[in-house]
Amino acid sequence: MLILGIDPGSRVTGYGVINQVGGRNDYVASGCIRIRGDELAARLQQVYAGVSEIIETYCPQEMAIEQVFMARNADSALKLGQARGVAIVAGSNRELPVYEYAARKVKQSVVGNGGADKVQVQHMVAHLLKLPGLPQADAADALAIALCHAHTRSSLVRGLGAVGSRNGSWRR
Repeated sequence: MLILGIDPGSRVTGYGVINQVGGRNDYVASGCIRIRGDELAARLQQVYAGVSEIIETYCPQEMAIEQVFMARNADSALKLGQARGVAIVAGSNRELPVYEYAARKVKQSVVGNGGADKVQVQHMVAHLLKLPGLPQADAADALAIALCHAHTRSSLVRGLGAVGSRNGSWRR
């Protein structure tokens, strides 16, 4: 099962692809979509095009994305939400089920502490995926989101006999 994790941003959007095989998660790819320009519509188009290209290249079966959190700056939160929205549309247009996770849940799943900092996430992602070095921070966050989904998916399937559905919800 190829899982695409997305850490959305209006300036940098991180992505990470892992392959879940049984109880093992293998690294496939990761990186950042670097957004250029000042016009919001053009930046959002770049996020959409970048995520679409990643989906076309790696053909994941599921996509996981971080939920929006309300930061101190409402304008930044709105722009983040818009970038997140176009990334979700890119996945939905390719009929990927899209799952959403709160940042605290991602950190808890990967580090064991919902208040972990970026460096702790980078170290644990590198350790869990047996990477030779630390991934860039936004790519590490995206890989962490993919790992969180893989852990959640495994727990639900194993513990509840649940199966995923095409609309991103779980059912028994």
